[in-house]
Amino acid sequence: MADTMLLIVEDDREIRALLADFLGREGFAVETAESGAAMDRLLARLTPDLVLLDLMLPGEDGLSICRRLRARDAALPILMLTAKDEDVDRIVGLELGADDYLGKPFNPRELLARIRALLRRSRASEAAARPLRRRKRFGGLIVDLDARRVEGEGGVRLPLTSAEFDLLACLIEHPHRVLSRDQLLDWTRGRAADPFDRTIDVTVSRLRAKLSQAAEHVDGLITTVRNAGYLFSGDVEDL
Repeated sequence: MADTMLLIVEDDREIRALLADFLGREGFAVETAESGAAMDRLLARLTPDLVLLDLMLPGEDGLSICRRLRARDAALPILMLTAKDEDVDRIVGLELGADDYLGKPFNPRELLARIRALLRRSRASEAAARPLRRRKRFGGLIVDLDARRVEGEGGVRLPLTSAEFDLLACLIEHPHRVLSRDQLLDWTRGRAADPFDRTIDVTVSRLRAKLSQAAEHVDGLITTVRNAGYLFSGDVEDL
């Protein structure tokens, strides 16, 4: 967890040192501040993954700092530490944006468990909010379905028309499966097939030519299945 940074805001020098030593031995990177002003100086040059914030601080108190931190970053995990253990303090701290609350004195192992739980929740939320990027690879080519681009060896972009890309996307999302001309026309153009419409055949021909020029191992991957349609015979890997 050396890449996970904790910021401890605590005015008691002994407690600050003990926490920094304990959490450092547990594998965290640790920064400390004795006041809100010292915290602000640190935040100007670093971004912590979690803040341990004492409630009773000289000058600006922990509740005010908590409010400022939450306004600055809605997702930053904040764990408040305090010698007070009254419900009203806990409630106010949570209402101002603290994620958890631990009264002093506390068991270091309980503190560690709460820190890890908050980090797990934070990372799960980030992952859930992060849009999945759909990327696939076959025969030395990488297809980015969201960016609508195909890259060959060395990151060279393969120039495909919109119709060619749509056709390729359909084929690689259904590998080893025969797709009829009607299906391909419906999925790529959004319309029913005309018996004399050879659009798909022309697009397949152009796509084959471009793929074979882009990489050595893709020639022949789009197979014509007589009286049935087309099949992508290559192995496709999700990235």
